[in-house]
This record gives sequence, structure tokens and C-alpha cells, in this order.
Amino acid sequence: MKLDSSVVAVITGGASGLGAATARRLAAQGVKVALFDLNPKFGEALADELGGVFCKVDVTSESEVDATFAAARAALGQERILVNCAGTGHAIKTASRDKTTGLPKAHPTEAFDRIIQINLVGTFRCIAKSAAGMLTLAAGQDGERGVIINTASVAAQDGQIGQASYSASKAGIIGMTLPIARDLMNDGIRVNTIAPGIFETPLLMGLPDDVRASLGASVPFPKRLGQPDEFAALAELMITNGYFNAETVRLDGGIRMAPR
Repeated sequence: MKLDSSVVAVITGGASGLGAATARRLAAQGVKVALFDLNPKFGEALADELGGVFCKVDVTSESEVDATFAAARAALGQERILVNCAGTGHAIKTASRDKTTGLPKAHPTEAFDRIIQINLVGTFRCIAKSAAGMLTLAAGQDGERGVIINTASVAAQDGQIGQASYSASKAGIIGMTLPIARDLMNDGIRVNTIAPGIFETPLLMGLPDDVRASLGASVPFPKRLGQPDEFAALAELMITNGYFNAETVRLDGGIRMAPR
């Protein structure tokens, strides 16, 4: 797909981190960007910077997602690109002992379900809604109508202690990449997934310098945290290379995560 001002992209989780870097890279090519996020402060500022639009949305809400896609399309037109970066996580052991009482306790099922709903179901919801819209577009070169990129994690394969829900949600994203690509192949929509390692996202930037340095040193090479624009560069390649389809690519400096 050629990137220019005729192309519209929707980026979920687009107000910061990997999503913001992807929005900046696409906008630099002239692409019109719609940022879907829960953070209006960062989202509106970035949308103003890039000449795009910001839409506040909770990806776990069917009605909000429907309304947000409608609003973005009314403002910019039907998207040909969807990049799913919205997601979250927590660290809770499957079973553990209460630090105060010493009594055993189980991982709350509601907490597990929340991560699945945001990371996995929310990603699928946005894929389905976006793909349905892409079906209305005229086909371009090779019959292409659109490109969808999802964000998994190396935790899908190297989940650490306390990451059962997060790992499951990201493994689900990897697992559905091929069947969704097959669902959409006859309509000219490509689907790929990026599985990033340890990146300089807002969450990690809040850690002490020595902790971030230690995390960076754990990467085989280069011995540093990943830069959001490196994620964005891979996303751009997946978009512009028309033969890139149904793949999941680890972007991690060669790291394999230890248990903790």
C-alpha cells in the first residue's frame, strides 16, 4: 500500500507509546490519522500536532466502538489501515498467600477477564468493525482494500510470573492472526501482528533509571530498551510491503523472558 494523503489510518491506543509513534510515522507520509484512546489530554494534543482527529473510546464497549468508528469516518473518511495498540496488563499470581494473613487466595476471575476483554476481545472488536468498513472500499493494487496490524507481546510465548491473563490475551491475538487473514483474504485485507519485547513505553518510563537500565541490559543485542519508532517502522513495513500477510513477528532484540 502506498502511503499518502488519500489514506486514512485508525490507531487504537494512539495517544502515547507505540501507538503514538506509529501515528507520527504514518502522518509524516501524509496519512490522515484517527487516534482512538481513553486519554483525551495526550490524544487531543497529538491529534492537533498531526492534523488528525482524537476519539475517546473504551474498546470493551460495543456501542462506543461503533460510534467512534462512525465519528472518525465522518471526519476523515473510511480507513484503509487499522493499527491495534490499545492494551493493558497486571501482575497477579494464579494462587498465592495473603501477605497480611498468610491465608491462600486465588486470582480473581474478574481481574483475569478484564485483561482478556481489553486486550483480546477489544482487539478483535476493532478488527471486525474496521474490516467491515474496508469492504466498502474500491480495491487497489493486487485487489488490496486494507491492512490491519495487531500488537501482541513476547509474553505470549515467554509469560512471566503473574502474567497469566496478559500472556493469554496476547497469545490469543497471535492465534487469531492467521484465521482472520484467511477470513479476509478474498476481500484484499491483509492482517499481521507485532510481538514487541521491552520497549520505552510510558509504563516503563515511570520506573527508576537503574531498573530501566537493568531491563535494557537483559536484552541480548542491542543492550537497551526498544524505541517506539522501531515498532512504528515495522508497522510501516507491514503496511507498505504487499506480500506481508498473516505473520506474527517478534521485535525484541533477541530476548527470551526469564520467569521473573
